[in-house]
Amino acid sequence: MADKIYRVNMNDFSFKIEDVPSDWMGLGGRGLTSTIVAAEVDPECHPLGPNNKMVFAPGLLSGTSAANSGRSSLGAKSPLTGGIKESNVGGTIAGIMAKLGVKALIIEGIPEDDSTFYHIHVSRDSVKIVAVPELVGKNNYFVLDAMEEKYNKKVAVMTIGRPGEMKMLVSNISVRDPKGKLRSHGRGGLGAVMGSKKIKCITVDAESYKEVTYADASKFKASSKIFTKALQENPISGEGLPAFGTNVLVNIINEAGGLPSRNFRDGSSENAEAICGETMAENITERGGSTTHGCHAGCVIQCSQTYNDKDGNYLTSGFEYEMIWAFGAGLGIKDLDQIAKIDALMDDLGVDAIELGVTLGLAVDAGIIEYGDGIKAFDLINEDISNGTPLGRVLGSGAGNLGKLYGLVRVPVVKNQSIPAYEPRAIKGQGITYVTTPMGADHTAGYAVATNILNSGGHIDPLKKEGQVELSRNLQIASAAIDSTGMCIFVAFPALDDPVCLPALVDMLNARFGIALSIDDVMELGKKILKTERAFNIKAGLTSADDRIPEFMKYEKLPPHNAVWDFTNEEIDEFWNF
Repeated sequence: MADKIYRVNMNDFSFKIEDVPSDWMGLGGRGLTSTIVAAEVDPECHPLGPNNKMVFAPGLLSGTSAANSGRSSLGAKSPLTGGIKESNVGGTIAGIMAKLGVKALIIEGIPEDDSTFYHIHVSRDSVKIVAVPELVGKNNYFVLDAMEEKYNKKVAVMTIGRPGEMKMLVSNISVRDPKGKLRSHGRGGLGAVMGSKKIKCITVDAESYKEVTYADASKFKASSKIFTKALQENPISGEGLPAFGTNVLVNIINEAGGLPSRNFRDGSSENAEAICGETMAENITERGGSTTHGCHAGCVIQCSQTYNDKDGNYLTSGFEYEMIWAFGAGLGIKDLDQIAKIDALMDDLGVDAIELGVTLGLAVDAGIIEYGDGIKAFDLINEDISNGTPLGRVLGSGAGNLGKLYGLVRVPVVKNQSIPAYEPRAIKGQGITYVTTPMGADHTAGYAVATNILNSGGHIDPLKKEGQVELSRNLQIASAAIDSTGMCIFVAFPALDDPVCLPALVDMLNARFGIALSIDDVMELGKKILKTERAFNIKAGLTSADDRIPEFMKYEKLPPHNAVWDFTNEEIDEFWNF
């Protein structure tokens, strides 16, 4: 059975299963979501209104036996940035959608009667839309348990918590992972878009799917073996990430002077040793947790983990660097267990750890919370945001809006989206990515940290301007292409350093579909995706004036290097000359 486009209309609760247009056949993941959003969504529409659409799409290699191919993309117009958004997630959804033959799931329209929320269930040849008043006001794990019981665990689940129902801009969409925990379609407030369409959860049938087929199975297997070996032998993807998770970066970025602390006032943190990956790994080992597991099937990097409390009881999993940075260095909480409790709470509520973490760091400047107060941070999330109090609504609107409401000048956002865990003044290539990506400040869009700090793909001095625009451009092009394959972004490390890795990836695409792509063809796809996304943003009203760093970073010197953001507007705008 050929792949199909599944289209759901929430206005009249209808569905269609359509043939894939020829122009979409060679696309997957981000390439497909951004193409569909650009083609079908009015760039001037209100992101929470009836004319926005949600587009879910597995990658081109999702569902195959290729290592680390279990990522899925979600596209829509973002209510946070006002531009196009692609959010990438692991979990179980990508492989199951691909094996079911769902090329993309497009959800459009809004119910006229907004008195309740709905559950969408996708199976091989049908879609069911059912009112679920019993799930209204419930958070993610309650919904997960209800869906797993209903379908005897033979189902992929995506859900929103209470903040998503309330259309808060910090809300995300949570996805069941192989261990029954949650991964997130984070960034951009896409949980609010799902909430606006009155969708509480989406399930995809994991019982009636069929394994994907290969045009050349033996060639695919041989290329996959080369690719897997490259991942396992790379010192970052094969050693550092499995040992300490993404949190291995705390000490590395802190020593480089690029760990944003005290709401971006310093490039290093006094809390680094208490919250670093090495300390986390020691706690996990002593408490009987797990330092390595994958967020999706087929992961050989295994950078995720299970983190227990001092008594050996489960606290959280998927305990990531960006979350730990935001609350540990940005907000100043030095108790890793307290940060883990907050992480677990945010998983259940379905809120973006970066956006909310930066917002709470900014809330120190607003006088709402004191630096280092983990108990108050937990209470603000658990009581105010969860219950939608006036203060909770303010915090739930993100850092950019909090800054405006409190008259703050030092607001670390680009395109109204919070800057993640790498200081742009001290890691300038990453700063170029923040200001130029169509996604708003997003570290995964072009991970210049790889070359600026980790010496992957060579080295470009992070404190100097030279070479940073070209570096970010090349990485953004490659990232857009990788996001289209369904691959984890961490395959970029061996792809930059091992000459056999990227050719093996392209060979797998060719063997899967019986085509003859070159590496140049794949890079051209990346370029086309970026230009498609930028064109959407321009039509939505964004201009080059939105491709700018917060002004305070131009005149405030960042310790310990006393670095400032010193790119001219002309140098930034040069990014798009390709």
